Amino acid sequence: MKHGKKYVDSAKAIDKNKMYEAAEALDFACKNAKAKFDETIEIHVRLGVDGKHADQQVRGAVVLPNGTGKNVRVCVFCKEDKEEAAKAAGAEFVGGADLVDKIVKENWLDFDVCIASPDMMGVVGKAARVLGPRGLMPNPKAGTVSPDIAKAITEAKAGKIEYRLDKTNIIHCPIGKASFGAEKLTENFETLMEAIVKAKPAAAKGTYLKSCTVSSTMGVGIPVVTTKYGV
Repeated sequence: MKHGKKYVDSAKAIDKNKMYEAAEALDFACKNAKAKFDETIEIHVRLGVDGKHADQQVRGAVVLPNGTGKNVRVCVFCKEDKEEAAKAAGAEFVGGADLVDKIVKENWLDFDVCIASPDMMGVVGKAARVLGPRGLMPNPKAGTVSPDIAKAITEAKAGKIEYRLDKTNIIHCPIGKASFGAEKLTENFETLMEAIVKAKPAAAKGTYLKSCTVSSTMGVGIPVVTTKYGV
């Protein structure tokens, strides 16, 4: 793969034999985010678990103290008596079977997060084949199935992100924008890492945090020290 001049210059500036502290790595990522848009800063954590086993799954959600910098569009599935509260809390789309039909029949996906009250999951399940593969299916572990719809919406808008293993046992998450600066990004980084460490499965053996890398959307990966977490 051929990379552009900016990427190559950034890659040359990284010491390949060094593991960076989080603040230093994030500062580097911000300063080298040279695209014409505000690049997202991402974290990639490889875990010493086998996600093929149910007792070694790692999944959860956490509210980043400084948000993600993204305008989150929320779609809510609830009964009519909760619709006004959902709208008041800031949900862009609110409904029930009508929204499910739109998703299934029209492949409508003009939203970023789906939230559902528990009593609507039987209806929402009809759209699982569309929502599931895109990571949009409401889930109790992610806090997107909740009896307190207003709270769930507020958290989503405030910067709540879901973390989960992919097929290669790596967690990929956005932790903000390059414009945030290293200090705010480091706060978000630490909050997410603490959540991942707390989510360590009892069945996990050996080293839990195998590696951690941060990067901007168009930038190089910068290895981060994880020894301080002791797992």
